[in-house]
Amino acid sequence: MKYIATLREGDRIGDVYLCKNKQSLLTKNGKPYESVTLQDRTGTLDGKIWDPGSAGIEYFEELDYVEVVGDVTSFQGHLQLNIRRVRKCGEGEYDPGDYLPVSGNDIEGMYSDLMTFLGSVKNTYLQQLIKSFFGEETFKKAFCNHSAAKNVHHGFVGGLLEHTLGVVRLCNYLATAYPVLNRDLLLTAAAFHDVGKLKELSAFPENDYTDEGQLLGHIVIGTQWVSEHIRQIEGFPAKLSGELQHCILAHHGELEFGSPKKPALVEAVALSMADNTDAKMETMREILEAPAATDGWLGYNRLFDSNIRRTGKE
Repeated sequence: MKYIATLREGDRIGDVYLCKNKQSLLTKNGKPYESVTLQDRTGTLDGKIWDPGSAGIEYFEELDYVEVVGDVTSFQGHLQLNIRRVRKCGEGEYDPGDYLPVSGNDIEGMYSDLMTFLGSVKNTYLQQLIKSFFGEETFKKAFCNHSAAKNVHHGFVGGLLEHTLGVVRLCNYLATAYPVLNRDLLLTAAAFHDVGKLKELSAFPENDYTDEGQLLGHIVIGTQWVSEHIRQIEGFPAKLSGELQHCILAHHGELEFGSPKKPALVEAVALSMADNTDAKMETMREILEAPAATDGWLGYNRLFDSNIRRTGKE
């Protein structure tokens, strides 16, 4: 099969992809068409069915695996597929592993690195809390296979683990560079800052917001979840509990970015900066490595509120 990351303008394809999204829309002239998002393990591709009632366009739904025939074009700097024929595939016609975006890093290796960092936390209460999550096999499996976002950054299998490790690694550096930071508190907060995404987002291949995620969001969900575990640890200091939960609640840094609280502790400030840094650097990496019609300007990105350009090679 032709993977999405290898496609270029002018290609004709006839392969199986996962239909991640499907919408029935109208053109400016009132003509119906369908907009779909196709996915494989290398990325996603916007597709259009301009004549849904034509011969060769069979019925399919979101999360179906579909065989599509079409031409790759470019629209506003991004690749797009004009779909001419499509049919729903049956079991045995595809390998689901080909259609889930996966971290380019070794998942077991990342988890081992994360546990090495967390194993260095000396506070006995925080260590008990860490083990009550990360020491459980069921949690480990879910955590390692989950994404960190629907479509902003780290939206792939292993994404939540990769992002968490990145934030923990940055926090470890900050704790070394700035002795004012409580390293145990900071690393623990980093490990738990996005744990609520396990309940905010559904598992692959759907990877979409759950009802709980829509109503509460991962920050509140994660804080509540950590609080539940803290209550099961005898003698856990109330002040430490409040400080840890505050770091989680404030890790987006600003109220307008979704944090219920702005950082009031130095550890919360450090965590919000580390989270923002890792998210933005990964977003930029994904932009630069995505299939594009140009090696120059790559279009507007809302996270940066800027038009993005590749760095010159000279």
